Amino acid sequence: MKKIVAGIVAHVDAGKTTLSEAMLYQAGMLRQLGRVDNGDAFLDPDDLEKQRGITIFSHEAQFQYQDLAVTLLDTPGHVDFASQTEQVLSVLDYAVLVVAATDGIQGYTRTLWRLLEQYQVPTFIFVNKMDAPGTDEQGILNQLKTELATGCVAFDDVSESLEEIAMQSDDMLDEYLASDALTTPTIQQAIAKRLVFPVYFGAALKLDGVATLLAGLKKWSVQTQTEREFGARVFKISHDAKGERLTWIRLTGGRLQPRQVIVDEQKINQIRVYNGTKFTIQSEISAGQVCTLTGLTQTYPGQGLGQTNDERSPLLQPVLNYTVVPNGNDIQTCLAAFKELEDEDPQLHVTWSEQLQEIRIQVMGVIQLEVLRQLLSDRFDLTVEFGEGSILYKETITEPMEGVGHFEPLRHYAEVHLLMEPAPRGSGISFQSDCAIEVLDRNWQHQILTALQAKEHRGVLIGAPITDIKVTLINGRASNVHTVGGDFREATWRALRQGLMMLKQRGALQLLEPWYQFRLTIPADQIGRAMTDIQRMQGQMAPLVTDDPNEEMTTITGTAPVATMQTYVQEVNAYTHGQGQLECVFAGYQPCHDEKRVVEDMNYNPAGDLANTPDSVFCAHGAGYPVAWDQVPQMAHVDYQKN
Repeated sequence: MKKIVAGIVAHVDAGKTTLSEAMLYQAGMLRQLGRVDNGDAFLDPDDLEKQRGITIFSHEAQFQYQDLAVTLLDTPGHVDFASQTEQVLSVLDYAVLVVAATDGIQGYTRTLWRLLEQYQVPTFIFVNKMDAPGTDEQGILNQLKTELATGCVAFDDVSESLEEIAMQSDDMLDEYLASDALTTPTIQQAIAKRLVFPVYFGAALKLDGVATLLAGLKKWSVQTQTEREFGARVFKISHDAKGERLTWIRLTGGRLQPRQVIVDEQKINQIRVYNGTKFTIQSEISAGQVCTLTGLTQTYPGQGLGQTNDERSPLLQPVLNYTVVPNGNDIQTCLAAFKELEDEDPQLHVTWSEQLQEIRIQVMGVIQLEVLRQLLSDRFDLTVEFGEGSILYKETITEPMEGVGHFEPLRHYAEVHLLMEPAPRGSGISFQSDCAIEVLDRNWQHQILTALQAKEHRGVLIGAPITDIKVTLINGRASNVHTVGGDFREATWRALRQGLMMLKQRGALQLLEPWYQFRLTIPADQIGRAMTDIQRMQGQMAPLVTDDPNEEMTTITGTAPVATMQTYVQEVNAYTHGQGQLECVFAGYQPCHDEKRVVEDMNYNPAGDLANTPDSVFCAHGAGYPVAWDQVPQMAHVDYQKN
């Protein structure tokens, strides 16, 4: 029997959970077809999901369709819970992207498509709600080809689409021209390589097209090859009704049994395979399977176990920062609750300020805040509120710079030279070494790179995290007598900050802010007001495309800073009297539109940030003494290489 792991992804309200329900029913796994609006959907079992009528957490189901065994992972459709969806993508063999025929491709659909491309997940597309009046199959297909990929091909009758499939690669075209046909393995490999994206049409609520989709998955999917050596990917952390911590994994190689030690000397207590809310306890699982482990406390989403490497940093990042108002609850009890929620969703980035006695969290949007408030009430019996939100800025550099850190209190010694260079937007921060082992022993170099990765580094404009920087170790010095373990950590952190201060002096730093990609649908007579608002918010609009001047509603798309647009939805509701709709999706970081004002308002003093000091420590006459960052170049023991 062929076995695959498939995930269902979609923009909210496209019918994703309805399709999951229909697939389970069609395969004979469910006796009754549940509905999201009735609160009895098999894959929306959480009370919070039933209340809101949306998927908030990813869920697992198992079913068999003829000789195909499927582990189905249903994911959230709301952008505020996109981190849950992104976690799941790394363990999928295939995805089914659901698009509503009534709405077409929406902002979050495009975001999901970028994620699927990032994780290289072969994708089937199901166009749902085709029973709605006025739906146009060819129109939707053309939109998929134009906005997603030319390889989106209708698969309801593959024999009629062979020529179009063949056009997606030279090899397939040669095969088609030679034989006037394409073999099943050829088409399977084209799908697996993301050259072709099979498109199916139907109405999941009425079971239309669902059997055809299942037959397509059975015929055109291939089982992923697994390794003999143990490997696994953690994609989710949760807690069951009894508070037991659950680690969800996909086994990529080898076998797994209870009592086995797989990470940090921790033993597995139980191996569970979930089907909705119910589970069976397994004595062993083999490569390719998805399961849940109990007994592990140090695992995290994206973690690689055994021969599997950790996943890259998530593409989607939170854009808003909030303080927690405990409302009379013990602040430490609140902190413990938020830490448990952060264990499940690391993107919350829970921080505690001892000085301010304050908890801060990071979120994608206000719906996530509402859900967090309800979770704290239901699970922990805590009633909290949130203070006014603030924007999560980042900092980057615009020129190369060599930063130097020196740490030499009495009987200690280390000097580090780091080359910092601008990196492409959205690439994050990377660390590497280009230093000969004759200059610095491999052990010292390892300590420097470890120190660089040990914490989130802050910029010197407002103290925001730095990003889009390539950091290279290029020089340094150790003492055969006095250098000990922590010396290079201190020198390394100071070198990075010293280089940033040098760049600030040159005016070569840049503040970045998050931007939204927006889609604003409004009555046609309000277009002037909307365009004026977008200009006021420093937004950028795409050219208006109006097919029918008699249309009552107009859609404006573009990008704008989160800072200016985050509360605009209330304005839209007011001036359109509830007729307008604003959809915003995180579109990455861009240069801050009002950097000068933000820097002045923050009034950050980088030299006074003692936890992130740019200054160095030198030694003279048997005692260490501080040296200000701007004096370090003249005092350094190793010559500069780049400046």
